[in-house]
Order: sequence, then C-alpha cells, then structure tokens
Amino acid sequence: MVVSVSVVLLLLLLAAMLMRNNSLKPSHAITCVLLGFLLASTSVAPTIQSTLTSTASLVSNLNP
Repeated sequence: MVVSVSVVLLLLLLAAMLMRNNSLKPSHAITCVLLGFLLASTSVAPTIQSTLTSTASLVSNLNP
C-alpha cells in the first residue's frame, strides 16, 4: 500500500508540474486518470502492480 500511495503522489506531482508549465492540458490529465481507473479493473492490473513493486524494490536497493 505504501508503494502505491507513493507512486500516486509522484504521478500527481508530475501531472501538476506539467499542467503548470502548459505541457499538459486538463483534458489530457482527466483522460490519463480515466485510463488508470479502467486499467485497474482489467486482468493486467496485477502485472502492473507487481512491476511497480519490483521497480520500487530495485530503486530502494540502489546505493548512492
């Protein structure tokens, strides 16, 4: 749960920055959110979740 909250906050921050720089229009952001909700209800959702978990684990194990 911590990983998904962190990813959501990171993506929210990225979307806000893109919208502020006029690189992302609000309609595009809404489309991305709707796509996320649709993907969450499909059979590919567990694959996406495991990929995000693996990536977060890999990044957390990197030494600076």
